[in-house]
Amino acid sequence: MREEFLNIQKLFKEKKFSELIFFIESNFDKKNSQILNILAVTRLLRVKNKESYSTAIEEFKDAYLKDKESQFGLEALTNLINSKVDFYNFLGPYDKSKDFLSDFTELVSFFNEANNFFGYKPDLISSAIRVFNQLGELDKSLYYYDLLYKKNDLTLDVATSWIFMNNYKNNWDQEDYYNFSKIIDLKSTMYPKESLIPIVNKRGEKVKIGFLSSDIIDRHSITYFLKTILLNYDEKKYEIYLFLNNIREDETTNFFKSKVEETINIFKLNDLQAINLIREKKIDIIFDLMGTTSTNRVTLFKNRLAKTQVSWLGYCNTIGISQMDYLISDPNLIYPEEKNLYHEKILYMPNIWSCHSGFEFQREEILAPFLKNNYITFGSFNNFNKLNENVLNVWSNILKKIPNSKLLLKTSQRKERYKIEEIFKKNLANNNIEFLETKKSFRDHVDLYRKIDFAFDTFPYNGVTTSFEAIWMGVPVLTMRGYNFNSRCGESIMINAGMRELVANNEDDYINKAINIVNDKNQLLNLRKKLFNNIPASPLFDTERFSSDFYNLIDRLN
Repeated sequence: MREEFLNIQKLFKEKKFSELIFFIESNFDKKNSQILNILAVTRLLRVKNKESYSTAIEEFKDAYLKDKESQFGLEALTNLINSKVDFYNFLGPYDKSKDFLSDFTELVSFFNEANNFFGYKPDLISSAIRVFNQLGELDKSLYYYDLLYKKNDLTLDVATSWIFMNNYKNNWDQEDYYNFSKIIDLKSTMYPKESLIPIVNKRGEKVKIGFLSSDIIDRHSITYFLKTILLNYDEKKYEIYLFLNNIREDETTNFFKSKVEETINIFKLNDLQAINLIREKKIDIIFDLMGTTSTNRVTLFKNRLAKTQVSWLGYCNTIGISQMDYLISDPNLIYPEEKNLYHEKILYMPNIWSCHSGFEFQREEILAPFLKNNYITFGSFNNFNKLNENVLNVWSNILKKIPNSKLLLKTSQRKERYKIEEIFKKNLANNNIEFLETKKSFRDHVDLYRKIDFAFDTFPYNGVTTSFEAIWMGVPVLTMRGYNFNSRCGESIMINAGMRELVANNEDDYINKAINIVNDKNQLLNLRKKLFNNIPASPLFDTERFSSDFYNLIDRLN
């Protein structure tokens, strides 16, 4: 047996994963939890596809159930949880089964069982947090994040997730974000100079611009804003490179590939390999489109990929690493006296920090649904994580004061909704709520706004893409003033739409504005008319003006 294990170690070290799988299946009994765990890990190292994930998940589960009270069982459970979340993220938005997230409740049960038996195990807790995030159990996530923080066991990945998830709550002020984000700087690896290709500081004939993102896929919301500047640039003056961190690619990815000089997917590269590959391209300015979101690659920017590094679009707050030079904002988002609460220098776009490229179909003025329904329909298509208890209490208050009103809720992600239902039920407003299913067609999704008279924005984490979509479809969006970049996005959007009257000062004002507007049917109709008429000339969808301002900003940086 010792000889067989030595052979396993040898094949694993040499990365001969296919040979290793064949060797294990030919020489070992799958009843052994240690062997099952090694086999499943090897499958995912060889290739990540539906078949390998499905098989590995079953093997990890079997290994845990066979040996719950051993270190091998603990390791198998941690791998099971991580692989199941990774598989969920691997699947396209329409490949996810309706009960996929419900299956995660079994993982929670396994975690609770192991947590009670083994006690504090940071790797297990870190994996469980990912499940709580998928289930929308944000309070549980934050409890365990805080526990890891107090024990000084936050890894870089968990630290970035912790910083990001706190945007959904109103527990931190901007000074907290500034201070806690320093953890990312401390946790990020700095590679020795001798292992890195030097950065070229001499500019060539064209300005070389790079964008790094994990989200150029599945018509992700970020693509509608990036598209704006990729359809409106001078190819004689700028050379654009797209660096993907995608586990897979699709039609959206292919569209963006056609708009740039070169596209390189770095997903399979380790940090050091990715840094040197990007440095080889001699990029002048590189944009991080992720920040602490998505499958971010913060360490790459920590080691500097180009002489100028800018955070934009994907994350509307400070990242925390000292090597990120700039953060793009606008005058409505970060006030001059607040600039010291962001690690980056603030670059101000003259009107709005991002501009939506619009949709392929023509805008048309839509009849307000209440004229046909004889009742008011509110709506919010924001990520359910943004629907914290304060938000739901405010919405419940409004619904109870508007007779027969409805609220349509839908998220682009599959999230369990029982927590949301519980709060509406407690507030006696559950009969006013309707949950809509995720649509397979994007046009079908956008057409759902035809059912909405008046849209609600979330707080403190505002909607961005959802607000642009609603406005494009002529639906007014009620938002609330915030205290930092992230919580003022709605305010900036509505100001740039010429609709300041839809910015509430606080929760009471939010409630009063909603009630007053929808109770005065003429006011509501006039708001919809004004919004529809304002949009063509507004900065929200003026792609040429925004692109001109954007590239002027780049010229100033060079």
